[in-house]
Amino acid sequence: MANSPVIIGAGISGLSTAYYLTKGALRPTIMESRPRMGGVIQTDRVQGCTLEAGPDSFLSIKPAAFELIRDLGLSGQVIGSNDHLRVTFVRRRGKLVPLPDGLMMMVPTKIMPLVTTELLSWPTKLRMGLELLRLPSRNSQDRSVSDFIAGRYGQETVDYLAEPLLSGIYGGDPGALSVGSVLPRFVELAKKYGSLTRGVLAERAIAAKKRGANTAPPPLFSTLKGGLGQMVDALSAAIRGKAQMWQTRVQRVERKGAEFRVKVDKDWVTTDRLVVACEAHSAATLLAGVDPRLAELLGTVDYSSAMTVALGFDAADFAAPPVGFGFLVPKKERRRVMACTWVGTKFSYRVPEGKIVARCSLGGTSDAGALEESDEAIIAAVLSELREIAGVTAQPKFTRIARWPKSMAQYTVGHAVRLAEIQARTAAIPGLYLAGNAYTGIGIPDCIRMGRAAADAIVKSVKA
Repeated sequence: MANSPVIIGAGISGLSTAYYLTKGALRPTIMESRPRMGGVIQTDRVQGCTLEAGPDSFLSIKPAAFELIRDLGLSGQVIGSNDHLRVTFVRRRGKLVPLPDGLMMMVPTKIMPLVTTELLSWPTKLRMGLELLRLPSRNSQDRSVSDFIAGRYGQETVDYLAEPLLSGIYGGDPGALSVGSVLPRFVELAKKYGSLTRGVLAERAIAAKKRGANTAPPPLFSTLKGGLGQMVDALSAAIRGKAQMWQTRVQRVERKGAEFRVKVDKDWVTTDRLVVACEAHSAATLLAGVDPRLAELLGTVDYSSAMTVALGFDAADFAAPPVGFGFLVPKKERRRVMACTWVGTKFSYRVPEGKIVARCSLGGTSDAGALEESDEAIIAAVLSELREIAGVTAQPKFTRIARWPKSMAQYTVGHAVRLAEIQARTAAIPGLYLAGNAYTGIGIPDCIRMGRAAADAIVKSVKA
């Protein structure tokens, strides 16, 4: 089996690696300790509703997911978010206040919505206006998202824009997250244009010119009609008969000469090409005997835990249909719920007529203990907050809870330096490859891109 690549982990990174290896006429072996493939991608169907237990979509601007979807024959299943209905609210002083129109993350691009918003105070609005005068910055020192944003717009922008927006992506603390790794585009815009607002507007103009005057920009988010589980199912079908799937927990990995020995149960599997596509904290344990320093570095990648709570209601339970995509709750005003999405508003085909589904996010670095609480306690807490924030008084017709412990990698300050050493040490071990959300992106397209890169490198090395 020395020429059969081994992949540890069958999340989207590992499955993508396996798929592209089979496209290169190789027959990999995938090892996964969980009872199902797909990692945090899991789609359930309840009472005609399509529920995502993990991520519900991916960024449309990143091409790797679209390329894989096209290869799998799923292009006809792609749908975009209903951006004409995209209003997101933020809780402030007990009220839901809409994010100002034209906001790019926390960067304003329109004057009047900024002037009239109740979300920010006048001193903050003034700072945002004066940010237009900033000169290009050559500061290359890594710093936290909080330091970067507060230095431009003030702490209020961190508290009511950066923190709630990033909590939904990373479940992390902007005071710890690296701006260079989490918001690299903003860092580049600051270096080139000085003002982030000027930079965003300039890049939008360039993108519009490339698209053509009559071509609308793509939707912000994309997904599949039947849920992202369709992609996992299609990947599984595509590699069936071309790859071996072992439902087993890998205990350790050893390096012997030019080969790796992978311990599973009472057996050893030998391979000369190994892809470790599990979480970095698991990879650290497995690779301790291969390169202790690499294992140490992997062990320093922080992770947050996530929980999604889906609640299904009859539309008749609401005095009026919910407006917009949903709402965010900043840490300064948060009890348990970080965010809530009205699923049927954000995406078509997800919720049948006559139903309303709320998808709430909990956990993160500030509330990891939520994952240890009972379903009953969590549902009671979520319903209490929905009643207070959104006026939902009815009991749900169904509920679904998904817990994802230590699943969301945190790119903390210094991540780029750590990553460079991880990559250098990995490259110094022939046949070893890493893929997953701990390295160069946490989204689905990023994980697919890393899986494909590992597969392409292996295929190239075999043919050399």
